[in-house]
Amino acid sequence: MANIKSAKKRISVIAKKTAVNRRVKSHLKAIVKNFDGAIATGDFDTAKAKLALAEKKLMQAAAKGTIHKNAASRKVSRMTTRFNKAKAE
Repeated sequence: MANIKSAKKRISVIAKKTAVNRRVKSHLKAIVKNFDGAIATGDFDTAKAKLALAEKKLMQAAAKGTIHKNAASRKVSRMTTRFNKAKAE
């Protein structure tokens, strides 16, 4: 346990930031899962809307530093590829 006042403060600040990051990452996973579900059912109108939402939220998370910007771009790219492949079939 920290004894110094600044160390105690850092512990509480880190706990708050961790909680925010967990919430954001959990939300991102839910959005991606919704997109996967729309692709699986073949509902391409919904999938297109979910893809746009996922791209927006992933880039927002990257801008805030919750996830790396290259990771966000990679996920968007892979989702777009899956969408285009499913639509072509």
